[in-house]
Amino acid sequence: MKNQHPLYLVILLAAFGIPLLYLGWIYTNLPDTIATHFNIEGKPDGFGHKSTLIFTTLLLSLVGLGSYFLMKYLPKIDPKKSAGQNPATLEKIGLVIVVFMGLLNLIIIQSAVSNDFQINKFILPLIGTLFALMGNYMRSIKPNYFAGFRTPWTLENADNWRATHLLAGKLWVIGGFSCMIISLLAPAKIGWIVFTAITVIISIVPFVFSYRYYKKHQS
Repeated sequence: MKNQHPLYLVILLAAFGIPLLYLGWIYTNLPDTIATHFNIEGKPDGFGHKSTLIFTTLLLSLVGLGSYFLMKYLPKIDPKKSAGQNPATLEKIGLVIVVFMGLLNLIIIQSAVSNDFQINKFILPLIGTLFALMGNYMRSIKPNYFAGFRTPWTLENADNWRATHLLAGKLWVIGGFSCMIISLLAPAKIGWIVFTAITVIISIVPFVFSYRYYKKHQS
């Protein structure tokens, strides 16, 4: 982690280490069988041995850390080279993913600690927050092969990339905040239905927009 920003280093270590330390602290007090899957209403419908938490926690922590370093060093490995125009934004995106994975780990561990834990009331707002943060950064991402809406049309045209990501950024911010509010206020089942609908919309609309932009400016 040479030349690592001191604050970023603290955040990385905390997001990676706190879930592992927490799991180690409570592991012996956990029942041998824990909930490993929840239905649309947030109720457990799948169970397994508590040792699965060790694998899950390690996997999510490593995915978060790997995502951070991919974003940090993306300007050096991106074939388009334009990603190097905004290395600070890419690193912040990587940091957001690390923190997201750390918090997701804590939520999953806590769901094994308490049978009354309403996992939907934490996971959906967390994902909504991730959407909103990603949307905020999306308008600043330059064309690259790893991050953003990498359609055949955005990768071939900088104007298409810019217009698509301006639209996507707005959609993801609005969609993210909507997910947060609705999942906190509505019943779990409605929260999941709305979350799924919003996710589909903010994923498909930019793709369609990118194609239509290409067709409109084809000449």
